[in-house]
Amino acid sequence: MISIDPERMRAARACLVVLLLAAGTACAAVVPDDARESRWAQEVVPQIVVGDPVWLSTPHRPRVLALYATPAGKAQGVVIVVHGAGVHPDWNLIGEIRSGLVDRGFATLSVQMPVLAGDAPRDAYGGLTAYATERLDAALDWLHRQGHAHVAVLSHSMGASMVNEWMRTKRDVDGWIAVGMLVPFARAPSIPVLDVTGARDFPEALARVPKADALPRDGCSAAVTIAGADHFMTSAVPRLLDVAAPFLERVFAGACKAAASRP
Repeated sequence: MISIDPERMRAARACLVVLLLAAGTACAAVVPDDARESRWAQEVVPQIVVGDPVWLSTPHRPRVLALYATPAGKAQGVVIVVHGAGVHPDWNLIGEIRSGLVDRGFATLSVQMPVLAGDAPRDAYGGLTAYATERLDAALDWLHRQGHAHVAVLSHSMGASMVNEWMRTKRDVDGWIAVGMLVPFARAPSIPVLDVTGARDFPEALARVPKADALPRDGCSAAVTIAGADHFMTSAVPRLLDVAAPFLERVFAGACKAAASRP
């Protein structure tokens, strides 16, 4: 009997995704840098101020760090927060977003995405899609087991690109906020989407801002550009939350389809 190494199979699957996205360019197997991820966890966990660490299990990695936080009162819903390339679930922008959402009445689960070596080019992260999908599946399953029936996702930059691929098949998510996404939608969105860019965002993010007819006509979906903001929402997180929170409130209240059905 031929033995197939599961790690090689995952790397091959990730490579296939990159090949499809790059229309046939050559691809070497891409495998996460587990040692770097472990170092991130060792640094992050002792410094957590908002929320608590939880550990998700995936086929590739049995202990994936996620940070779970809940508001003082009853949560309006829960948001999976997904960071960009090469950082961690409490990194600057992501830490501000997750704690800001908690302050506004939402629970959050910020998940460590797979990372590469510190000098890896951003484009190489496209080869980690299969690993990212495992983690997003594990995060959603964990939240459902905690009793959260309504789940949305907020993702930034390369994290938004990873969620974009995950959304090809995912159906049990209530809404999605994509911040600074660098690629077009992999498929026409079937859930409410808030597409956010900064006015001084990366050129590729600004070039792919969707037209209104590319978004669901549900009374909630919209493309928003935040004046003066760069790709990392420097000094603009409060304004990002000012558009994100009302969107999430409507999504979790089930108000989007109701608005779409009005004459």
